[in-house]
Amino acid sequence: MPSAGTAPTIVYVACAEDREIAVLMLDPGTGALRELARTPVPGTNEPSPGSLPLALSADRRFLYAALRSPPFPVSSYAIDPVSGLLRHLGSAALPDSMAYLATDATGRHLFSASYGGSKLAVNAIDADGVARDATQVLATPPKAHSVRPDPANRFVYAACLGGDVVLAQSFDAATGRMDTTPRPVAATRPDAGPRHFVFARGGALLYVINELDGSINTYARDAETGALTELQSISMLPPGVTGRVAAADIHLTPDGRFLYGSDRTTNTLAGFRVDPATGLLSLATRVASEPTPRGFAIDPAGRFLLCAGLASGRVGIYAIDGATGALERVGAQRVGGQPNWIEIIRLA
Repeated sequence: MPSAGTAPTIVYVACAEDREIAVLMLDPGTGALRELARTPVPGTNEPSPGSLPLALSADRRFLYAALRSPPFPVSSYAIDPVSGLLRHLGSAALPDSMAYLATDATGRHLFSASYGGSKLAVNAIDADGVARDATQVLATPPKAHSVRPDPANRFVYAACLGGDVVLAQSFDAATGRMDTTPRPVAATRPDAGPRHFVFARGGALLYVINELDGSINTYARDAETGALTELQSISMLPPGVTGRVAAADIHLTPDGRFLYGSDRTTNTLAGFRVDPATGLLSLATRVASEPTPRGFAIDPAGRFLLCAGLASGRVGIYAIDGATGALERVGAQRVGGQPNWIEIIRLA
């Protein structure tokens, strides 16, 4: 258990088969997880196919969860500031099955990306933290798989797996509207399949994980124009792996020194050192993951990586070596059917 006076670290794990969010507490010393509650995600009696994406508000006061079965509801939850437990506030409709959610820096807008529908959407968030119906829908190149605003809240980026492009739409936070025409700013290798991405160094760098060839691209980013310039592409796969794979998720440690990616074909987690001068990557570690590592997250202290095993129903717990970035498996926690998305906060 956390020591007296330590702010609790709370973990939210979306379980698509169960249509529930498991709420757990992370021991900051050992990484052990203890279940606090299971919160239903209402709106349909069908499982959420493939995933149940989550997103936190920038101030960590609200959590949003999207079911990927009709009528495609997004649920809004208030996070109790003392316990971390969730209270359902309301639901609204998304325009399609959405694979990814993100909020803007003001907490007034919810972005979503549809893989099957090839579209992005913006839903307004009211003063009480409740997501309302969509205010804008934008058609994209095939298979939009992720969407996030840049750190300055001026551009909305999206990775389109089927189009092999990354978009950067200008965004007006006052109106909640993006460019109405898709604006590609980077093209990957053909059939690489850009899937998820993270910003680094205040938005000066962008890292993209490519699902279909298991590579990670490093881009320099122009903060004024949103343009991307590729600096590096590096494989995260074990030696000897060829052909299409199923890379999934990507995250940086809070200090920006190490970057990790997951692959569902080889069931591995790969970690990279980030060069402090250039931002380029070099391999630091590779370990076995939970079966089908659909998503993972790193705790705010940068000490533990938690990996959801879609096929195992467990969350694997890995200690991060602060000097080398190496991962050591230290435990696992059963959470439910098809865990796929993890968010972690430290309560004030």
